[in-house]
Amino acid sequence: MLIWYIFFFVLGTVIGSFLNVVILRLKNKKSVFKKPSHCPFCKKKLKWHELIPIISFVLQKGRCRKCKKKISWQYPLVEFFTGLVFVLIGIYSSGFINIAFLLVVSCFLIIIFVYDLKYYLVPNKIIYPVIIITFLYNFYSAFFNKLLAGILGGLFFLIIVLISQGKWMGMGDVKIGVLMGLLLGLPQLFTALFLAFLIGGVVSIILLALKKKALKSEIPLGPFLTGATFITLLWGDILLNWYLNLLI
Repeated sequence: MLIWYIFFFVLGTVIGSFLNVVILRLKNKKSVFKKPSHCPFCKKKLKWHELIPIISFVLQKGRCRKCKKKISWQYPLVEFFTGLVFVLIGIYSSGFINIAFLLVVSCFLIIIFVYDLKYYLVPNKIIYPVIIITFLYNFYSAFFNKLLAGILGGLFFLIIVLISQGKWMGMGDVKIGVLMGLLLGLPQLFTALFLAFLIGGVVSIILLALKKKALKSEIPLGPFLTGATFITLLWGDILLNWYLNLLI
């Protein structure tokens, strides 16, 4: 089994490297495939040994070989955590089709996580395709349950957007709510929402205590929603049973 986990991790780091390219070029509205990878500062075309996930960053000490500009820590972190996510899916999921689906969805979730964290925006070019993919996959299992959850997830955030007139949340969060419902179904949607707001609240308090954010500062909710979604996908049943046992 160890060889499979190593395979999943290596595959994840390679895919994570590609996700970094998607995140960068999506913001700059450039094609992902037309132009080869290059330094964002000096535009030098990167050679194969400069594109090895994580390892190249370490060997180059986090700098471009030519211009010596610092390379963002985003690159190795996305590569590492994509590898880790792939391993966790391999450990806690079963069935070839289900694993393949979760691997694809996790890539979209990682892009949304990083993009919203950096730019405070949920890209339509990412959220709409993954909603469609998930909707179609649901014909395979629990369609009506997850369809209802998708509607409830979207309505929950839409009501908050309307009440706050967009001051508390944006339409991007509404779209993530739809995706969460379609992915998780009921009652796991509620587990993920509880986790997202709990983690978001704790992180916000820490940032306020460290004076990294002020009371009126904007904090993107997307990273917490996507993170909670992934946690619930893997351990939702365990978390829900644990919580219900506390009530008994």
